[in-house]
Amino acid sequence: MGDQLARAEDFEKKAEKKLNSWGLFGSKYEDAADLYEKAANSYKLAKSWDKAGSTYVKLANCHLKLDSKHEAAQAYVEASHSYKKTTVNEAISCLEQAVNFFCDIGRLSMAARYYKEIAELYESEQNIEKAIEFYDKAADFFQGEDVTTSANQCKQKVAQFAAQLEQYQKAIKIYEEIAQHSLGNNLLKYGVKGHLLNAGICQLCRGDVVAITNALERYQELDPTFSGTREYRFLADIAAAIDEEDITKFTDVVKEFDSMTPLDSWKTTLLLRVKEKLKAKEQEEDDLT
Repeated sequence: MGDQLARAEDFEKKAEKKLNSWGLFGSKYEDAADLYEKAANSYKLAKSWDKAGSTYVKLANCHLKLDSKHEAAQAYVEASHSYKKTTVNEAISCLEQAVNFFCDIGRLSMAARYYKEIAELYESEQNIEKAIEFYDKAADFFQGEDVTTSANQCKQKVAQFAAQLEQYQKAIKIYEEIAQHSLGNNLLKYGVKGHLLNAGICQLCRGDVVAITNALERYQELDPTFSGTREYRFLADIAAAIDEEDITKFTDVVKEFDSMTPLDSWKTTLLLRVKEKLKAKEQEEDDLT
């Protein structure tokens, strides 16, 4: 480990000496870039992540002097992956620089990939608003490059977080759009009932029984097979329990569905919100009587 650190520091000193020397404009930066790359790799081997990150940024600057934006972008990606071990904000900043260069040279699928990575970093930091922003950007770029599966994955993340933030209408719109687009694709159409279930749960959170009933009718028109699914029956039974203000029925319906198709934590959280509203309504009516 100590040997690698000494090697890294030596390569970095040589790179800086090269930059400060006289010589042909191009070759000076090429030589320095080669030395910075060796230094950064050695810092990585020494697990000196911050130094590796800062050295990759110096490498990126050399590539920019050589007018090579693609290599500069890749160096910023490497810097980000090193900083990720210690400083998430620096990692995000480097990826944003990389994305800017990938956009400049028309590598939009690469830009999409790293927008998604930025979103994941914000998600790991529990910064949901920022995660939504960058998953949205990634989805737009993936869609523009016809990478439908990745676009849908990012859109689903946006919908998931929007619902967590009680932005139910936004989530519903996304899930319904994904369901609609998936119907025409043989590989994706099997996921339609899941998207409609998610949209329906968001409808339940809004607490408008008429809207839920209308939504279920629309979903049947969208996909005539949906009315024969367990997901449809679940939503319809929950809507009936809400309409009847019957907490016991609500609980039984959820338990039965969960025993056949286990509910993930996102669905469980939203259904608990629905149950709490139902309880509050029941309590309110008890207080009035």
